[in-house]
Amino acid sequence: MEYDKRIFAKNLNSIMEECDRTPSDIVNLLGVSKSTVSSWRNGEKMPRMDKIEALANYFGCLKSDLIEQKSLRAPEVTEDTVIFPVIGEIAAGYDYPAYEDWSGETVEIPKSYLHGRSRDDFFVLSVKGDSMYPQYMDGDKVLILKQSTMNRSGEIGAIIYDGDMATLKKIEYVDGEDWVKLIPINPEYTPKTIRNEDLEQCHVLGIPRLLVREIEQ
Repeated sequence: MEYDKRIFAKNLNSIMEECDRTPSDIVNLLGVSKSTVSSWRNGEKMPRMDKIEALANYFGCLKSDLIEQKSLRAPEVTEDTVIFPVIGEIAAGYDYPAYEDWSGETVEIPKSYLHGRSRDDFFVLSVKGDSMYPQYMDGDKVLILKQSTMNRSGEIGAIIYDGDMATLKKIEYVDGEDWVKLIPINPEYTPKTIRNEDLEQCHVLGIPRLLVREIEQ
């Protein structure tokens, strides 16, 4: 399928601005040249689909958010949805215990957003704090795909550390080395590095796949 380079450029620039990311961040992420990133942002060229998928994972968005024209039409409402309990909170900060008490709050997710996976492969958490602002805000609900490892260094993940502290961060690491760095998007917060034996109390919960945000009127 042929996609419009200009639409991709507009969407990429918008998401980069929202997430406070620079062309150098994209260069480091994908291992491409600055001129290549410039050609994408100027609407001159389109990246391959594997690069688009890597960008979507990096920004925590859908591939369609990068390659499709944004529409202002009313969303289609169907009964083909899955109801998830919001089972607890995850800090967009540090030093916040992982709670799994259910208050009765739920969210409805269209089945299409599960991309053919089982409902049991996901869970929903509520974000507390602002260290991942503006990508994730206090009160946001996040659909998490369960997995115990990261797909790559630099991806955003939900992680437990110090036994019961849960946080949502960009996670950097080097295979074979005894450290993990948790990096906030909000520059007012500093990264946290977990090393050596502390890694025994650290494990990945999953990867964010969908953001649900209520807009206040």
